[in-house]
Amino acid sequence: MADPGFVAQGVTCSLGGARILEGVDIAVGAGELVVLIGPNGAGKSTLLKGLAGLVRTAGDIAIGGVAAAAMSPRERALRMGYLEQGHTVHWPLGVREVVAIGRLPHMRGADLGVEDRRAVAAAMEAAGISGLADRVVTTLSGGERARVALARVLATGAPILLADEPTTSLDLRYQLTVANLLRQRARDGGAVLAVLHDLTLAARFADRIVVLADGRIHADGGPRDVLTEAMLREVFHVEARIADIDGVPVAVPVEAA
Repeated sequence: MADPGFVAQGVTCSLGGARILEGVDIAVGAGELVVLIGPNGAGKSTLLKGLAGLVRTAGDIAIGGVAAAAMSPRERALRMGYLEQGHTVHWPLGVREVVAIGRLPHMRGADLGVEDRRAVAAAMEAAGISGLADRVVTTLSGGERARVALARVLATGAPILLADEPTTSLDLRYQLTVANLLRQRARDGGAVLAVLHDLTLAARFADRIVVLADGRIHADGGPRDVLTEAMLREVFHVEARIADIDGVPVAVPVEAA
């Protein structure tokens, strides 16, 4: 893989005395949108948090060819943006203020500069929330808050984007909008790793799909190679049929295996 955005080798993590990740190897290169799938409890969110430096892990992580362990938190935040699962905001802040939080790694003082304001405006436009800029975030619907959270991460301008279930709470239109946005970030030279539960979206937009099961990588490859009836039976414990729609493999669950 040429010029990888990040490479992680042997990532292992234990939380509360339980081993969550065991020797995970994963890499996402510039220009790639990689989708991470797996059943509940597989370790997907923990892996993203480990890559972002939010939970302690063993193993080696290199970001843009530089060891992540040698980076300050600010340097890591400038290179890698993280969208957490849930999109919870407890304080009655304005939407523009929430999105501007994404600029904190760039700021030396308390005020936004011209470039910061431009980045915030561009991020809100990309996420389709410019019309909500003056609203209080706690008054928004779940789907609107999800797009505010995405705009906050986009505002960082980080070349690597880690997104944990970015389409949760979104209607069909905005699921497609967000998936297209993530793919465009990759096409513009970014490296994107996103957790999705919608296997059809994953097949439609991903360059590669990585399957995580029981804290280990089960499969890593193109959608047609990974989304198979055998994988769905073994990993998700469902009997399914794979249909081909315009060249996209679509999984149709039939019954629990």
